[in-house]
Amino acid sequence: MTQTLHRADIDAMPSRYRAQFINSLSGFKSANLIGTADADGSTNLAMLSSVVHLGANPPLFAHVTRPTTVARHSLDNLQATGVYTYNHVSPKMLPAAHQAAAKYPRDVSEFDAVGLTASYVDKFAAPFVAESELSIGMRLVEVLPIKHNGTLLVIGEIAWVRCPQKVIEADGYVDIAELDAVAISGLDSYHPVLSGTRYGYPEPD
Repeated sequence: MTQTLHRADIDAMPSRYRAQFINSLSGFKSANLIGTADADGSTNLAMLSSVVHLGANPPLFAHVTRPTTVARHSLDNLQATGVYTYNHVSPKMLPAAHQAAAKYPRDVSEFDAVGLTASYVDKFAAPFVAESELSIGMRLVEVLPIKHNGTLLVIGEIAWVRCPQKVIEADGYVDIAELDAVAISGLDSYHPVLSGTRYGYPEPD
């Protein structure tokens, strides 16, 4: 049976139930780990499901971070150094990648705590996840406050991309399914990514 839930019904939900419900509604999202380091080089790793593409020229991505009413180690680090990485999650990285979302103390590296490997590209200060097949080095552009709920939109420009050459097709399309990546729905449900069907550029009939 299909039901219609109105705003009053949603507001009446217990907070954790409501968070899971609302997070599930937008469908499948990319599962990424954000890698950062502080000014002293101490590393941090956290799970993200909000990475979005903002434009290709210049190449911009963004993600949402929750209100800073509590410590946000990743945000503090990327603001201090100006750099960070996005790392696609694969099934072999679970459940370690999911565990990285736990609230570890600032002096504990999630890389060490969950058993993933911090690696570096040249002198880029932010670590990438060695176990990830697709990593993207980002330079911070700006952090925009979202006034309605206190969250922040972190906008960055791509500095480098690390991925297998075989997944980049002749027209520049990156076949994420070939990377054995996973998608996430809700807060904690991970799903395999299947090969898709591509269509040509649409023109009016």
